[in-house]
Amino acid sequence: MPQLNAKGKIAGLVVLGILLIVLPFTVSSFWLRIITGALMWVGLATSWNMLAGYMGYVSFGHGAFFGVGAYVTAILMGQGFPFLLALLLAGLVTAALAAVIGQPTLRLQGAYFAIATWAFAEGMRQLVLVLSFTGGANGMRVQGFLNENFFYFVMLSVTVISVVVTYFLFQKALFGLKVRAIREEETASQALGINTTTIKVQVFILSALFPGMLGGVYAFWITYIHPESVLTPLIADQMVVMALLGGLGTILGPIVGALVLFLGNRMLWLMYGDTSFYLVLLGLAIALVILFLPDGLVSLLRKRKDRAKIKDESNLIKETAG
Repeated sequence: MPQLNAKGKIAGLVVLGILLIVLPFTVSSFWLRIITGALMWVGLATSWNMLAGYMGYVSFGHGAFFGVGAYVTAILMGQGFPFLLALLLAGLVTAALAAVIGQPTLRLQGAYFAIATWAFAEGMRQLVLVLSFTGGANGMRVQGFLNENFFYFVMLSVTVISVVVTYFLFQKALFGLKVRAIREEETASQALGINTTTIKVQVFILSALFPGMLGGVYAFWITYIHPESVLTPLIADQMVVMALLGGLGTILGPIVGALVLFLGNRMLWLMYGDTSFYLVLLGLAIALVILFLPDGLVSLLRKRKDRAKIKDESNLIKETAG
């Protein structure tokens, strides 16, 4: 039975992979842009989940890494760097920035860490507004490239890598076990010989790397960036809500949460135009999840799976008894 289940999962992943590959050739450019945006938010929510879901450190500053990645990519491309090289360097810059920021901030815990990361993000936004080489309040333009399929596949690649890294590193590897131990009891983890400081910085770096790269793809995709578009606090806020809605500390949680919220936002935009009603739904979603689904939407799938397992076991017992 476990072997058949494993084969079923592999077959499902193969089918999903094929669908994702052929998708851009079967939908219109309009819907492809929406799907590309959904992929970006899946990657962002997954990255934030590395830090908050698996390690228990809630960050309100991850939008800064997205914005820094966007600006680094735009600046480098303006200097003649090819996009893929600029994207890679943007990821490295955000990772290095996270290493520097993580050293002092990760000594804090709980609300103090959250406030420190929020202050960092706000500081980055104000800094970009006054720097001349970032365009200041005027923002920056990036050379255009009219190929929606290209952006879809690049966004898909970065997002898939973030999900795969999360699965193997945080779910299957010993590293993930140490990270979860820090989440449950950091002092006890230190007593067991776990170098909590090093691991926390490593997780912080990983969780910043992918937003930086996604920000770089976003900058090239929309061709114009501004502090109020790529460094707005709303980016980090949506990462938080998406991961919470789907389920913290799981693989599927951020994916489900990001798809539900982003696609819901787009549907509202299509039906009613640009409206702030989405923010009302965002707050309502947070309240409902906290009250009725503290483990997120994936807990519904887990409960259904558990009920099916109990039913199968009951049937097996009845057959054996008979």
